[in-house]
Amino acid sequence: MRPSPQCLAPGFFRRSLDELKRLSNYALKLEGLKSPRTPFPLVHFEQPDDVQRCKRMSDRDIGGASTAAIDFHPVTQTEPPHMRFHGTISTELPQNQPHIQRTGYAGWRTLDRGSTIFGKSLWDVSLYAYLAIHFKSDGRKYFVNVQTESIVPTDIHQHLLHAKAPGEWETILIKWSEFVRTNHGQVVEPQREILTQKVRTVGISLIDRIPGPYDLSISKVWATNATSDDDILAGVTGNIGDALTR
Repeated sequence: MRPSPQCLAPGFFRRSLDELKRLSNYALKLEGLKSPRTPFPLVHFEQPDDVQRCKRMSDRDIGGASTAAIDFHPVTQTEPPHMRFHGTISTELPQNQPHIQRTGYAGWRTLDRGSTIFGKSLWDVSLYAYLAIHFKSDGRKYFVNVQTESIVPTDIHQHLLHAKAPGEWETILIKWSEFVRTNHGQVVEPQREILTQKVRTVGISLIDRIPGPYDLSISKVWATNATSDDDILAGVTGNIGDALTR
C-alpha cells in the first residue's frame, strides 16, 4: 500500500499529531460537557514564521493599485510580538479592463490548515461564546472575516472591528452570534447562524474605499468564554466588559 500524496504533504503528520493532542485533552478534561474556561488560540503572532501562515490580498490582484503588506514585529518593552498589516488604498480603476468597476480594498486571512488523518483541519469553536482580538488600529473601518466549511464556499461572516482607542493596544470581544453572513461584500439573505463547528479561516479586511495609507497591528486572535483563566483579558483591559463590542 502506498501513502497518498496528501499524506506525504509537508506538515501532514505534525498537524495530525497536534489534532490528536487537542482531541485527547478535550476528552480528558471533559470539555464537551461544559463551557471551557481556557482560551482557544487561533492565530498568535509570536514568531516570524507565524506571518507565513497568512495570505495578503488587495485589488492589485485584479489590476488595481491598492497595496497590502504583512510584517512580523518582535516583542519590545512597549509592544507584544505582532503582525503589522499596512499599505495604501487606491480607488483607481485598471486600464483596458472595463469589466472591473470597483477597487479600493485590501485584506489578509489565514491559510487553509491542510489535512490530517482525521480529515480536513478545521477549528471547532462551538463551545466558545466570543472571538477575541488583541490589536492596535489607526481608526479606519476594518472588518473581521470568518470563513466556514459551509454549503456556499464564497460566504464570509463579517463584523466591524471597532477600535475604542486608535493608536493603542486594546482587546475586543465579538459574539459569534453577531457575525453577519455576506457574499462578495454584500449582505445576503437568508441569514444563517455561523457554523462554529467548522471554521476554516479568520482574517481582516479594509473595504471603506477611502484612498490613503492604513496601518493595523494584530497580536492574537482566539476563541474564549471570557473567564478569569483568559489572562490577556485581565492583563490588557482590566475589565472584561471593556472589551465587549456593542
